[in-house]
Amino acid sequence: MPYVNIKVAGKLDREQKAEICAGVTEVIARVAHKPKEAVLVFIDEEERDNISKGGVLLSELVK
Repeated sequence: MPYVNIKVAGKLDREQKAEICAGVTEVIARVAHKPKEAVLVFIDEEERDNISKGGVLLSELVK
């Protein structure tokens, strides 16, 4: 059973998550020759205060 873990900075709405999950599932099923029902997708939403780029918190970079 393939699974995919996607981490994003910030929040996604329900529609965005559904579209991402559908697209990722389609690609994994096609390339790995697995049924769509076997593909699990996990989306982890991380606060921008918990991620840094170049030593600067993302919450400071996106202002």
